[in-house]
Amino acid sequence: MAEEKNIYAAQTKSEITITRYFNATRELVWKTWTEPEHIKRWWGPKGFTSHFCNIDLRVGGVLLFCMRSPEGRDYWSTGIFREIVKPLRIVCTDSFADERGNIVPASYYGMNADFPLEMLWTITLEEINGNIKFTLQHSGLPSGEMYDMTKQGWNQSLDKFAETLKYSLPGNVQSNNKSIFSNRL
Repeated sequence: MAEEKNIYAAQTKSEITITRYFNATRELVWKTWTEPEHIKRWWGPKGFTSHFCNIDLRVGGVLLFCMRSPEGRDYWSTGIFREIVKPLRIVCTDSFADERGNIVPASYYGMNADFPLEMLWTITLEEINGNIKFTLQHSGLPSGEMYDMTKQGWNQSLDKFAETLKYSLPGNVQSNNKSIFSNRL
């Protein structure tokens, strides 16, 4: 039991919270976040692509995906869904992985060893005046440069997410006189 306490104590470092507002339906935002064919279009920072995504969207289900850097290096991640309240909230663990889904330390990818083996992300979707308030919380991150790079990566991914939403609407740009916008807070 002492080992478990040490693992979780190491995770209480930093949390990123990013809020965006999307002029889209909650169902479309949910679908774009949870369906592999959509995730492959937006997952990863600018210049990265995502060629693999497998999701078992249920509590206890596993997420495994891969993003590829502009240099061609693959970065695999995995997680286990802890909470799913469709279409309002998802809580999922977040770990670096190999291509088989085995959890590996960040050093496997040449990153700082102070990344914990398991972090946690939470998204919430709230309808406000016909828009969707999207909030992402990513906790357990190391502070410093890796925190800053992770925050930048999430913001770039969410920029791509907004573009994916835009082109997922009937007519490509608008649906029911709603065009997609994304405000950063």
